[in-house]
Amino acid sequence: MQTYLSLLRGINVSGQKLIKMAELKNMFEAMGFLSVKTYIQSGNVLFRSDLANSEEALRERIEDEITAVFGFQVSVILRTAEEWEQIIRDCPYDAANLKEGESIYVTLLRDRPEPEDLGRIPAADPSLEEYRVNGREVYFLFHQSIRDSKVAAGLHKLKTPATTRNWNTMNKLLALARTL
Repeated sequence: MQTYLSLLRGINVSGQKLIKMAELKNMFEAMGFLSVKTYIQSGNVLFRSDLANSEEALRERIEDEITAVFGFQVSVILRTAEEWEQIIRDCPYDAANLKEGESIYVTLLRDRPEPEDLGRIPAADPSLEEYRVNGREVYFLFHQSIRDSKVAAGLHKLKTPATTRNWNTMNKLLALARTL
């Protein structure tokens, strides 16, 4: 039995693609997933499954069901609990020693970016941010605010769906995954 973290991209933002978490939880349970939990309104769903599907097949199944149930398409980023733990361990920034106003975010990509696409990301302004790409994750250390980031805004140039979570949410999701 595998524990998964499923992150929906772009729901419940500015009144667009509205999904109530109770309805999303019901949908996952109706799909046969076990121990389904949601966390906050941004579309974080944790579940257990013994299906021997590939990540791509499982993700496509969830995306198709969202379209059928809610009437719109949503990109889903999927990771196992083991992958999530590794993402936390691999963070190149020390959350315990952040200066006032600094924050850590992680952007989770569906696919590993192509090297030529990485070259299309805008250059970081070191007074505003630092970032590191590691496989299918982009780690950010913002010295001020994510809202000022040209790098975060330019991640669409990686040509793969992505969704971003702050460090507190990343750790809360790990804690929840350990309870399933």
